[in-house]
Parts: sequence; C-alpha cells; structure tokens
Amino acid sequence: MRISWNWLLQHVAPDLAPQDAAEVLTSTGLEVESVERFEPIKGMLHGVVVGHVLECAKHPDADRLSLTVVDAGQGEPLRIVCGALNVAVGQKVLVATVGATLLMSDGGSLTIKKSKIRGQESNGMICAEDELGLGQSHAGILVLATDAVPGTPAAQYLGLTSDHVLEIGLTPNRTDAMGHVGVARDLLAALNHRRGLNLELSCPTSRLSRRTMMRAARRWRVRDAFACPRYAGVTLTQVKVGPSPKWLQDRLLAIGLKPINNVVDATNYVQHELGQPLHAFDADTLAGKRIVVRMAAADEPFVTLDGKERKLDAADLVIADAEKPACIAGVFGGAASGVSDATTSVFLESACFDPSTIRRTARRHGLNTDASFRFERGVDPEITVYALKRAALLLKEIAGARISSPVTDIDHGRRSRTEVKLSFHDVHALTGVSIPADQVVRILELLDFRVMDRNAQNITVQVPAYRVDVSRPADVIEEILRIHGFDQVPLPERLQVPPVIPGPLTIDRLRRQLGGHLSARGFREAMTPSLVSAKRALAGVEGDGALIHLSNPLSSELDVLRPTILHGMLGAVAHNLNRQARDLRFFEHGRTYVSASSGSKETEAMAFAITGKRWMESWRSDDRATERADAQEEVELMLRSLGLLATSKWNDAAHPLLDEAAEVEVKGARIGVLGRVKAYELRAADVSQPVFFAELDMDALLAACRAVAGGFAELPRHPAVRRDLSLLLPSDARFETLRAIAFKAERKLLREVGLFDVYQGDKLPADKKSYALSFILRDDERTLTDDQVDKAMGRIRSAMEQEAGAQLRG
Repeated sequence: MRISWNWLLQHVAPDLAPQDAAEVLTSTGLEVESVERFEPIKGMLHGVVVGHVLECAKHPDADRLSLTVVDAGQGEPLRIVCGALNVAVGQKVLVATVGATLLMSDGGSLTIKKSKIRGQESNGMICAEDELGLGQSHAGILVLATDAVPGTPAAQYLGLTSDHVLEIGLTPNRTDAMGHVGVARDLLAALNHRRGLNLELSCPTSRLSRRTMMRAARRWRVRDAFACPRYAGVTLTQVKVGPSPKWLQDRLLAIGLKPINNVVDATNYVQHELGQPLHAFDADTLAGKRIVVRMAAADEPFVTLDGKERKLDAADLVIADAEKPACIAGVFGGAASGVSDATTSVFLESACFDPSTIRRTARRHGLNTDASFRFERGVDPEITVYALKRAALLLKEIAGARISSPVTDIDHGRRSRTEVKLSFHDVHALTGVSIPADQVVRILELLDFRVMDRNAQNITVQVPAYRVDVSRPADVIEEILRIHGFDQVPLPERLQVPPVIPGPLTIDRLRRQLGGHLSARGFREAMTPSLVSAKRALAGVEGDGALIHLSNPLSSELDVLRPTILHGMLGAVAHNLNRQARDLRFFEHGRTYVSASSGSKETEAMAFAITGKRWMESWRSDDRATERADAQEEVELMLRSLGLLATSKWNDAAHPLLDEAAEVEVKGARIGVLGRVKAYELRAADVSQPVFFAELDMDALLAACRAVAGGFAELPRHPAVRRDLSLLLPSDARFETLRAIAFKAERKLLREVGLFDVYQGDKLPADKKSYALSFILRDDERTLTDDQVDKAMGRIRSAMEQEAGAQLRG
C-alpha cells in the first residue's frame, strides 16, 4: 500500500518529517516498510532556470547554429550556442546552466559544461522538452510565456513538487487503512494521544442538494442482495473527457498509478483517498439505460477492458444492462462500456459487495485489481454513498460534469454496529500497562469508537462500521494499546520463561531436523517432479504392475508416479552439469509411490545425491573425487544426530539401480539403501560422472527415533584414554563388523571406535588390507589405570583375531 505524504497532509497536518511519521505509523501497527522520495521529473531540473533571450545571431562558421546572449537572472548574461531553429530574441526559455545534469526522456543524461562550439564559447544550453524529460518533442526549444521571470528555477516555474511515498505492509484485517483518510486517522490518533496535540481530521466534502437523493430508480435492480447488499449510482452529463489537472496526476503518479483521463483518474483518486472502489460506465453504451446487478449465466461471454474474452461462471456477479454484462462486479470493467475520449455521459457506481463472492471470481479469472483487493477484504458499507458523491463533485470540478440524476441508493443491508463491553481492569491485565480510564476513553474516541455506557469499572463502546475485524474485548484492548504505543509496555526487571517441552516427534519435525543437518553439511534442497517416465521407472521395480500409471498423462515422459526419488534427482544433477556445475550435493524430501496388493502405497522418503569432488577446491584440502564411503558417512552422521548410530548396521544388498549397494538397519528394521548409481541409469539421464545416492524411509526412521529413550547425562568427570591398533585383515573385512566385534568384547569401558587409515598395495599380500583403528575408553566412576586399559584392549584384540581373522601389525 503506497501512501503519498503530500496527499496525507491534506487530511492531517502534523509538524513532522515523513520519516518520523513512518515511525509513528509503524508503532501503531501500520508497518512502514520504506520511505522513498518521489520526483515527478527525475532530478527536479536542478540547475535549470528561466532565461530571456537578449540577442540572437547566426554562428559565423555553422549555418544551423545561433549565437545567443541570455539573461538567466545571474547578473552577467550568458553566451550560449544554440542549435534550435526556432530560437529568437525576446523569447523566455529554460536554460541549463553550467554544472546542471539533464536526465532526458530516453533515459540518457547530460552534464552541462563550459565549452567551445565551432570556436565560439558556450556557457549553458537552451533546452527542448525531451532534453528536460518533460515530453518527447525535439522540434525546437521550449518557449515559455512572456511573463516568466528570468532566474526562476524551472521546478518552481513548472509547479513541480517532490513528494515522499510511504510503503505500508498492510495486514489483511486492516481494511480501514486502504486509503489515505484511514492512514491519516491512525496518525492523528497516535499524535494527539502521545504528544498532547489537537490535530483534526480533514475529510473531503460531499454535499449535494437534497433533491439529488432518492431510495431507488425503476430502471435499476439488484437481484442478489447477498452478493450485493448495497448499490448506489448517479448519472453525469456534459462530461468533457480529457487529461486530469496536474495536481491529480501528481498524486496518482506518486502512488504508482498511471493517469488515464479525468474520469478514470477521479475514480482511482477517490478509491485511494477513502478506500472505496468506484466504477464509471459510458452511460450511452448501456442498453435500455438500465442497470441490473445479477449473477452471470454459465459460460456467458464477456470482453474485459484488457481486450480478452472470458467465459463467465454462474457464481460470478456482474453489473449488466438490459441485454448483457457491462462489468464483472468488484473486479474488472468491460471493454464495451468503458469511458473513452468520445464519452459525454457517465454512470458512476459505488457499491458494497460480498467479499467471498469477489474473491472467488477474482481467483477464477486470474485477476487481481485494486478494486478486488479492497472488496475481497471488505469495505465500509456506510461510505458507499459518501464516496459516490465525493467522486461526482470531483468530476463536476475537473470535467465540467453536470449531476443530472438523483443519487440512487439500493440498500438491502440491515446493519447494526457491533457493541463491545470491557472492563478497565482487563485493559491493565491484558496489556501490562496502567492506562487511566479517561485516556482509554480518549483513545477510543480518536478511533471513532462511540461510548454507549461507562461507569467506574466498565465501558461499552460501539465499533465503527469500517473496523470489521473488531468484535471482542481483546480486539478493543489491542486498539487501545497500539495507539498508546507498544513500546510503552514496560520490560520487567526479571523475565521468567517457562520451559518448552517438545511434543512427540512428528514426520514434519524430523524432516526439518534432517533438512537443517544436511544444509549445514553443504547440501542444497531440490524439488523434482513426482511424475516420471514409465520406461525409465520400470528398471527399478518388479514388473510394470508395481507402477502407478496416470489415466490421462500430459506426456509419455510423465506418465507414472515415481517409485523412487532417484530419477528426479538425476535430472537435477544433469541440469547442473550442463551448466558447468560439477561438484554437487542435493537432498530432497518427498513421497514415492508403488502399487501393492491392498492398493497404492505411498512412502515418505528422503534422498540425497553426491557427485564431483569431495571438498570445495582449496589449497588447504585435497581434490579427490567423492567415494561411496563419503555417502555412507553422510548417512551415519544423520543417524548420529538422531541418536541411532550405535544401533545401526550395514548389510550388503542387491539393488536394480545401484552398484555397491548396502542397506542400513536400526535395531533390525530396514531404514534405507545407499550405493553408486548404475552406469546405464547415468547414461539414460545424460550424466557423465559417478553419482552416489541414498534413499531413506522416513516412516521407518521416525519409528526408530520414537523407540529411542531420550535422556540427559552429566559431563564426564574422568578422562578418557585412547589406544590404537594397526591390523592386517582379509580384503573383504568391513569396518562395521570390526566395530561390532569390539563393542561385544568390551561392553563396559569402550565408548568409541574409529577408522583413521586404510592401506592396500604391493607391500601387502593381494588378499589382505590394513586398517588403523582408534579406541576411546572411559570409566564414568573412576580414572582408568594402565592395567584396566591393557586388559580391555587385550580382550578386543583377541576377539578381532578370532572372529575377523585379524593380525596385529608391528
């Protein structure tokens, strides 16, 4: 929501800078996101002044140039070389003096310097309108009226006024602040209460003669009182359509609206002034001179102002004439009934529409207009006629319009303002601030709340109609506090925060936890389609019957639901490889789908893919390629973060899409699978380098997490001891097996087992490899002695030799 500061000052006039006003408004709940300076002409023609041409002669060395002497109000006249053919003695012109920077209409800029042109000195530039950004013409210099005073700044002569625009992040409930008057009301209330001022709100006049009011016209009908509880209109004749006056154009330009003509601009002006949308019809185009507010016929054709033909829905409300729709109510006007340069008679509409009806229509047709924005949130039904009369009088002023019909008001609403009773004690209890009762009443009156009853303990107020979001005592107390000032709530000396006890782990919490972990590990989240090609998906399942086919696929490449996330992940990898990004780490949360005997089976899954170098290229790290062990490490780190690593186990597995595949179990339950993507899958996806992929079953992982009893333990009081073993092992030995053997052999003291070196080469037998293992031992009750450590390590070494065929290396 854009608010013009100059416009706002028409309704409330505080002695305040725009930035200070922004702080006040933000403190009332109308958050000002930015304050920007607006200039109708960029640069405001700084350095350009009115000049008087005193002399004009031909340039001795150029037929198309003239030598002029110009009085620019700076004492000594300026000698300027001019290339315009229409320059002449006696003219009043605009002169860019030395040092001025011109920002031209085509986007270019020019800084004026003292120079010589064909040997003649030039101390400025006599300007055309395009050089000043005032228009597109370059036919000659801009000639001013003869009464222009030399030396007058161009901005002052042209009536250019800069402005400040306040960008307000309006919340959906604050429909009352969708116009400048509503924002001014909040600013006035806050300043009058906090600073003891006595500012008054200035609202535009809407006085018409008594004879212009009547209840309803025979030619106007509202057939759906629910969708349109109030409808008002008036006919204007002798309308002269043309450009709006400069002041009105400046107001609209400041808030980002392009002036169109005086009729349309007037409706936009009132809409942004009062928050009430209006619409103007060319009255001569309305068949039968009738207005019927009705629901559209199903598939009824209608051409909107943007020239598109739309098929209306039976749930769309339209403003129609005797034959056809003229406007989609509250959303968009029709091309046939719009105001044009030839319009002389205008029917002006102001209405109150049901918000849900307008919202559904706007979404159905993909339209988002200033009018629908307001009607969707609800407008004040009590200003329908007021806004209409305000616009009619404005058109009388700027378009010479004659108000030639009574104002017709068809009002089906039986409205009664909401009354709320609250106690002064509750104000203090809910806000934590002691606000005197008289100040509470004063704040409410500043916000147009009407006091219906009051005693020492309680107050009953009537809520203004435009505050549709205020219905409870808590709502009224919030209004009191935001005007009093949220920053006036005192901070207690001691803050007591109750402990936050998390509820049971859910799939959403687990997804966020793992996503945060992987992001911290350098992964980027991917989102890939849940539809894949049956031809490619078939390789990963047992027969076509396991796939879930779409009845009406949009493409043969997207005809089944994915049985695994792998295919989409490979697509993301290929997309990045084709753009020279080769070191990739992606993860994705999503569902996989397979057909089962009981119907389709959906599985919550999380997958990741790693390809390229293990580390980002750096002089401090090696640049080796990612290996399968790196992917396994990432899975184990995830399990460690969930407290599941100690009960996990890896098993070799056969997988149709992965080589070197292994399944990970937690307490005997399968959690997921990991491996290197098979070469034919990489070729099918146009991926030219190895990819390591893991996919975890989130439901199984959640069940495993819930089975783990969480708890707290104090930090160890006694030091840990590390011992290392270098073992010669069979080439098929696995670290997971050795780790399990170690914990089985030493259950009491062993805390961690790590693998820090692996060697296979010509210095060892072909069927052997060497592992260097670290063992961390600790007793929580006492400091370990060398004898205890040696005995524990003896048990571990003996178990390794017997169960894994290990030999201790020297």
